Amino acid sequence: MGFLMSKSMDQNFKKQQEFMLLNSRLQLERQIILQTQMRERQMAMQIAWSREFLNYYGVFFSLATLGFTVGAVRKRRPGLFTPVIPLSFILAYQVDMAYGTLMHRIRGQAEDIMVAEHDCLDLPHGTPTFESIEKARRAQAHLLIEK
Repeated sequence: MGFLMSKSMDQNFKKQQEFMLLNSRLQLERQIILQTQMRERQMAMQIAWSREFLNYYGVFFSLATLGFTVGAVRKRRPGLFTPVIPLSFILAYQVDMAYGTLMHRIRGQAEDIMVAEHDCLDLPHGTPTFESIEKARRAQAHLLIEK
């Protein structure tokens, strides 16, 4: 009779392990999806910000170019037109960021860095461990208790 109970307990234990494994896998998949969605939303916000900034900068650039051109023609001094050159580089960058392929090129460079120069990505003092996090938490909790 004891054999039957231990066999039943073993089966229950295995079922419980399988359930825990399935549950932890499901939780990990949800975390990955959540992090991916958050990253996508942040990237969308960055691109939207670039497009909005481009609207304002485009108006500024147009007015500045018009003003510098009129000033250079009226005063017959072409040197007044020179600030348009660096401003045009900024405009080109913003257009590329908002509507061009800058994000694809940045992603490609990031992938190359991750493959070829992975040592540049190492954190100071290495990757945080459970022990280091607990040590910091205890130290912080100790400071909060003293106050």
